[in-house]
Amino acid sequence: MNYRHAYHAGNFADVFKHALLARILVHLTAKDTPFRYMDTHAGVGLYDLDREESRKTNEAELGLRKFLASPRTPALEELFKPYLDVLKAFNALEGKHYPGSPMLASHLLRRTDRLSLAELHPDDARMMQRRFSNDRRATTGAMDGWAAMKAWLPPAERRGVILVDPPFEEPNELDRMVDALAEGHRKWATGMIVLWYPVKAHRDADLFAANIQALGIPKTLRLEMLVDAGGDPRKLNGSGLIVVNPPWKLKKDAELMLPYLANTLSSGSHTAWSAQWLVGEKPDGKADVTTDEDDYSF
Repeated sequence: MNYRHAYHAGNFADVFKHALLARILVHLTAKDTPFRYMDTHAGVGLYDLDREESRKTNEAELGLRKFLASPRTPALEELFKPYLDVLKAFNALEGKHYPGSPMLASHLLRRTDRLSLAELHPDDARMMQRRFSNDRRATTGAMDGWAAMKAWLPPAERRGVILVDPPFEEPNELDRMVDALAEGHRKWATGMIVLWYPVKAHRDADLFAANIQALGIPKTLRLEMLVDAGGDPRKLNGSGLIVVNPPWKLKKDAELMLPYLANTLSSGSHTAWSAQWLVGEKPDGKADVTTDEDDYSF
């Protein structure tokens, strides 16, 4: 186990992922019915950006701190408000701490909602379990996230979202995500499944999206943001989310949020974003496609 998110907490990919995850959770809480949030690779939950691991890479400087320092229109401020509220709650507005996805979810979920969290790294799992030991809504486990996904689905609530965000230590991780999505959807066809993926080489991200599209799962949305041109396939040049059964407003939210994020978090001369239906309402047809076609198209 070589991957530790403490080295990358608060980077541009975190800001992208968590700002959109916050919108998803806000949409879910709009209905009174309780739901479950599930996180297959939860990490420790909260990260100290003053620790050695974070200072070694300093990735939060090009992510969280650039985002916090950038002005926003009132419309954007409203869209980012749930994410900003979480940052404020965990003293992250000063750029000293960063809440991971399980901590973000714990803040936005209601008393009647539930969390299921898995983490395999033994040290991170122990820290995560300590952090959530007093949260009666949370069930935590030191376990493999892929096994957790099989065990959790479908949740008793039959409503909710599962985030799959593996460490990408293995070369076949993207293929494994495709297989996991196919199996997860078979077990929970009405559920929301969110897959985070890195963009290093464009061809790998596009092949992954094509494999997802080939599954033919209705209402499959691809959201992606690039902050650099991608000339070095060893470097993280962007990131994306595959969202199955997204809230109906999520695509419109993303179409406003992603141009701002791409421009704000850019580390080079090239930025791009995309909000694209891979499969529309019916598996044999696509819905509308919106891309920043001047910079990038799929």
